[in-house]
Amino acid sequence: MTLPLVPLAVGFFGLGTGYFVYGGWEVSNYPNNSEALNKSLGQWGIWMPGFMQFITGILLWMYIAFYHITEANSIYMAALAFTAYGVHWFAMGLNKHYGGDTRVDGYMAVAFLWISIIGALIFYKTSNTPVGILFTLLALVYVSDIPASLLASKRWTRVKGAFHLITGVWLMYLTFAAATTFALGWSLPL
Repeated sequence: MTLPLVPLAVGFFGLGTGYFVYGGWEVSNYPNNSEALNKSLGQWGIWMPGFMQFITGILLWMYIAFYHITEANSIYMAALAFTAYGVHWFAMGLNKHYGGDTRVDGYMAVAFLWISIIGALIFYKTSNTPVGILFTLLALVYVSDIPASLLASKRWTRVKGAFHLITGVWLMYLTFAAATTFALGWSLPL
């Protein structure tokens, strides 16, 4: 039986786009904060990192179920992460769009710091260094998000924005590696 292509590039690209949108604003503080900006950021958060990661996660769960993958496999962590991060972006995007209090994101960041640490452990342990690096960068995003959100700190928000941009660049590499591996047969580390 031939296994199908997994939609990794979709999830990587969606999150990377969201990180460029949010990170660019967090670092530059441009455009100035406004209701219109919050609605725009909310829409970007819902659709790109939210929907694209969620659909990737659901497709990976279907892949696991359909092909009866029951032995130890890092695809389980990928499915968990894409699904959880996707729903997390739905919540953050809606909160931003409707002008909610984003300080509560600091509490959310604690849980997502844990999932990032677990992901890093699993992907480094399975010798998937490129994805291990991604989860390490995600952990740095959430470490900085805790004080940025809970303290409403401009300085920590800029730090978080810098980690968003750095991680966004890495996600674009992973998008490129996944797309060229599956479409062209290249073998970039993925």
